[in-house]
Formats: sequence, C-alpha cells, structure tokens
Amino acid sequence: MKSSLLLLPLALVSGIACARATIELPSTTITGIASASRGVDLDVPVSTGSRLGLTSRQNPASVSVANQQQIERVGARHFQEAANSLPGVLAADPPGFGGNIAYRGFSGVQVNQLFNGISLQSSAALRPVDSWIYDRVELIGGPSSFAHGSGSVGGTFNYVTKLATSEDLPGELRLRYGGFDRYELAVGTNQALNSGPGARHYARVDVSHGGSNDFIDRQERTTSNLAFSLLSVLNDQLSHTLALEYLEDQEDSPYWGTPILNPRAGRQRIDRRHRFNNYNVADGRYEQRTRWLRSITDYRLAPGNRLRNTAYHYRGQRDYRNLESYTYLPDNSAINRSAALLQRHDQELNGNRVEWMVDTSLLGLPADWALGADVSRNRQLRFPRSISAVADTVDPNGFSPGSFDDIPGMTRGWVKGRTNLVDNRALFAENRLQVLPSLSVVSALRYDHIDWEVVNHRTVTPTDPARYSRRWDALSGRLGLVWDVTDSVTSYVQYSNSVQPPSGVLTSTSFTGVRDFDLSTGSQWEIGSKFDFWDQRGSATVALYRIVRKDFPIADANNPGETQPVGQQTSDGVELNASLKLTEQLLLEGNVALIDARFDTFNETAGGATISRKGKRPSNTPDRIANLWLTYDLNPQWRTGLDARHVSSVYADNANTRWAPAYTLYSAFVRYRVTDNADVTLRGRNLTDEQYARFISSQYYLGEPRNVDLTLQMRF
Repeated sequence: MKSSLLLLPLALVSGIACARATIELPSTTITGIASASRGVDLDVPVSTGSRLGLTSRQNPASVSVANQQQIERVGARHFQEAANSLPGVLAADPPGFGGNIAYRGFSGVQVNQLFNGISLQSSAALRPVDSWIYDRVELIGGPSSFAHGSGSVGGTFNYVTKLATSEDLPGELRLRYGGFDRYELAVGTNQALNSGPGARHYARVDVSHGGSNDFIDRQERTTSNLAFSLLSVLNDQLSHTLALEYLEDQEDSPYWGTPILNPRAGRQRIDRRHRFNNYNVADGRYEQRTRWLRSITDYRLAPGNRLRNTAYHYRGQRDYRNLESYTYLPDNSAINRSAALLQRHDQELNGNRVEWMVDTSLLGLPADWALGADVSRNRQLRFPRSISAVADTVDPNGFSPGSFDDIPGMTRGWVKGRTNLVDNRALFAENRLQVLPSLSVVSALRYDHIDWEVVNHRTVTPTDPARYSRRWDALSGRLGLVWDVTDSVTSYVQYSNSVQPPSGVLTSTSFTGVRDFDLSTGSQWEIGSKFDFWDQRGSATVALYRIVRKDFPIADANNPGETQPVGQQTSDGVELNASLKLTEQLLLEGNVALIDARFDTFNETAGGATISRKGKRPSNTPDRIANLWLTYDLNPQWRTGLDARHVSSVYADNANTRWAPAYTLYSAFVRYRVTDNADVTLRGRNLTDEQYARFISSQYYLGEPRNVDLTLQMRF
C-alpha cells in the first residue's frame, strides 16, 4: 500500500481520538444477532488473542469473533462460512488444499488454524466441518506464535467446540433442506445429571448429520458429527471436563476444479456450457474420520489464582482416490485427464498443556500473569501412490468418467511412504501490567523446542535417506500498549513476531524440504483503536498493520534447481469493522479490508530459468474484501435481512499473468417466529447467480450458484 494510503488511517485514528467520537480500530468482528441489538461486543473475553482472559477492548491486537448469533445470522453451514464473515478473510476448501484461508496477504500454512486451541500442523486436516457442534470462530490478526506456537504469520483462527455448562440451557433442533438436495438434521442438549449437595455433573451432546448432491455432476457428500462433553463440578475449587468429538466426512467423485480454456494468459475463462461437468472418475473418493479427546481440569487455588491442565488426543485418517488434473487440448476440443492419486494419511497427536493464571502485583502495580508449558508428539504416516501421466482424453460434450482401476499403471493397495514425527516442547508467559488507570502494557514470550524425524519406508536415495532428523529452537513474543482514551475509546500499538518451520508443515515435508533451512520469521507492527459511539448504539474497530515475512525458501538465481532461504514478503493493510443500531428494529453491520501484499525477494523456476517475482502479489490473495449486513425486525414475529460480500480479483500464479475476476455475492433471508420456541427461515444465496472462483490455480474452483434453503430451528 502506498505511503499516502498508509497515512490516511493514521489521520483517521488520531482524528477519532481527538473528536471524542468512538471508533474502534482492531478488527473486532461483528457478532450475530438474536434480536436487532448490538452487533459488536468489545467486552467479551477472546481466548485466542491471549491466555489472560482479555476482552477485545483490553487486547493490543485485532481480535474477532463469529459467535452463535453471527453463525445463525449469516446462515453459516460450516466453520469456513463463519470465518468468511470476519474482516478480511477469504476461506475456501478445494480438495487438494484442505481448508485454505487467505488473510492479511498470506495463505495456506502461513495462517494457523486451531481446534480448541490445538494445532494439528497439517493443512490436509483442515477441511471445513459442519457448524452445529461449534460455539464460535475466533481470530487474531498477524504473527501470533507467542500464543499458539509456530506457523502463524498471517494470523490464527480457532474453531471452538460447544462444551457442557452448569447454566440452564434449552435443547435445540435444526432441520434444513435446500438446493442441490442439501440437508441437515441436528440436535443438541445440555442437561444436569444430578442435584443436591456434593459433586454436580452436567452433560452436553450435539449431533448433526447432513449431505448433498452438490451442484457439480456426480459429486455427493455426507457428513456426521458428534460432540459430547461431561462437566463435573467436584467442589467450589475443582472441576473437570471430559470432551469427545467424532467426525466423518465422505465425498463420492469429489470436484477437483473446472479446466481453463486456452489461451491461458490473462483472465481465466471456462466453458459455461460445461460449468457443472465433473471430470473425476466415477468411483473417485475422499474420506475423513476424526477423533478428538480432551481432559480439562480447572483448579482455583485462591481468588485470582487458577491452574488449568489440558490433556489432548487426536486421531485422523484421510483417504484419497481421484483423477485430479484436467487440461484442454490447444484447440479446446477435448480434455486431457491426468494426476491419478491414491493416498492415505494416518495421523495421531498426543499432548498436554498446563497453564497457571494469577492476578498479583509487580513493582506495586496490578499485574496479571499466565505461565505454562505444552508438550506434544505429532505422528503422520502417509501412503502415497501417484501417476502424473495423462490417463485419457475425453470430450467435454459427453464422456464416460471411467473407473479409478482403469487408469493405466494404477493398482490398489496402500504402500507406506514416510513417517514424520514432530516432538514439540514449549514454555510460555504472558503479562498485563496496569501502569496507569488508563494505560496498560501487555507482553508475551514463548520458547519452542522442535525435534523432527522422518523415516523413509521406500527406496533409499541421496535425497531421501532411510532416516533423518533435525531440531530447531524458536523464540517469539509480543509487546503492546493499550490506552483508554475515554470510557468508550481505546487505542493501542503492538509489535509481535512469529516463526515457521521450513516447507511450512513438518508433518508432511520431506528430507529436501528441511535439509538446509532454518526457521523462517515474520514480524508485525499494528496500530488501532476500538470504541463505542452514538450512546452505545454503535461499535467500531480500525487496525493498520505491516507484516514482513523473511528467510523462506526460494529458487536460487545462480543455481537452477536449487533453493536458498532468502525470500521476503511484505503486507500492508487496513481493516475496519462496525455495527450500528440505526433504530430499535434496524441493525447495520459491515467490515472492509484493504491489503497490499507483494514479494520483496522471490524467485521461481520456469522453463528451466530462474525468474524474479519481485513486486508481484501472491496467488489467491485479494487486495480488498468487504461484507455488509442489514437486518430489520418488522415485528416480533418477522425478521428480514440483506447481505452483500465483495472479493477483488486474484492472481492464479505468482507471475501475475493469469487472474480470476472480482465478484460480489448477494443473499437475503426472511425469518418467521412460529412460536416462542420455533423459527422458520427462508434464505436465498448468490441471488444474481454470479459465476466466480472460490480458488484458482491450474484449474478454476467454482463457487456455488444461486440456491435457496429452508430451515426450522426449535428450542425445547
């Protein structure tokens, strides 16, 4: 972003502070609405932003939350759709990239994604899960290794599951049916298991099952999700929560994208007549089975003095059987199908995290501390079998998809490839020091010791030895100031840094991906403000940031075929987020993000030559994203709403020679309250039937066309 653009938000921030009008800077998200009430709440603790229990207003960073109200308001069917309601987020789920998120100029493994604060360190494990079992999606912008470990240059997302509570909560039921035979049946309940003196026990169960025929020919998907938790309040000081989640996801003939017409330079085009063709084989398959187990013990040693221990276990198995690549012949008359892949991922993560939170004093000043340690072992065994050659050539006007077993040279059966072992030992500390009644200093420091080992189960070569290991030591942290300008206006400034393993993901990388490389680093300066205005009827945030990522592998300009760890990328940006209750019935919410991401030092090898991409924008990285919601309560029974989402054009390659156009999506809903405990909602999505790419690389990954769904939600 040019210097003049950077100065504009600074002037805006200072003007706001002087004018006493309350505008908030960090990207606090607009939470959803149960009634047309306040949309942004700056005073709710956000666990992903800090272990100190800080609210958004107290945190010197952009922290955003899509809570249950927001998930319901936008009709989010899985956690990625909830994430897309947060400022500056572009989430998609192309099969080969798991749950890909572009945020603040970075994407893929440069953006950390957690499940209940735990990182799986595997991009393939991030496929979106149905939203029913999740309580909220949290986000902290920019480098955040200080809180959650390596791999968070762009930011960190956290998908938080519903847990048993001692509150008296009604049971819930949701039935949904819509376009492309998309259906969902979901039920949840939280119940006290006993009463009277002594230990009290509470159980929560959330179950959902859904599926669809999807808008792509022959693609069918079914999902089943279970979340169970048991809260045992043993006495006034001690409680324990046992949490179990089990997830299943299966797709028949998964959609791997639509081939791009020749010539491939410039705007990427597809043949609209074949928009819904599926070029995968008839028995193509993606399957995932996931099991989570957590044991959470909370012990209140004294007022303001608490100890928490979380033991966790994850087991996941993912299977792929697909023909994944489709390319037009030069005259666009037929399509070559290639890249057959038969693969299994077998992953297991075990760990334990202990945290001590204490309120005390330092140099006579109030100080809050969070101290802890985290130990984990992550093991992944992969069984890859692939053939890159062209399998056949088909006529897009009509073809037989064939069987995976018919692909020349492909045979069934799992053959071990590599086992990757990642042992991580971490120590962390956070502090909030109240220097003055209106000024606090927030700091954090984390040390990670990473041991990595790979075992090769196949032919031993110089570039793939039988066994290889490395270790890294990483230190990350942050330092921020929070100034309460008035009771309604808070401003902040923060510096934070992050570390990231070579090749991004140690659970799948090979010997050559880490052999010569140390950790890459990222750092961020951020300034912002958060505030309420118009007699508390509105809330807003503003954040201005610069992130620099350094020392990642790029092609060696002097030695074609070799790499060197000297890459650098810079991202400047502005995020604004606001909600305003215009009247008692009318709520306006929106956010906008402007991003200027570019390579400072980056080389690629193309056609045997090494080419500099300096000044280019990374692929699948928009330079602006905006969301707008308008909700109107017609009367106590009827509510309606209009939504708009705009995403700018993105490049399909780092050379910036191929691109997909910008798009704007419009949605609307009408909700009728049948009884005090039952609502019916009719929602239309992509009302203008926009044709757009959710993700683009060598193929065009289409978003869904216009469709409607009907939802019945009941409380009992």
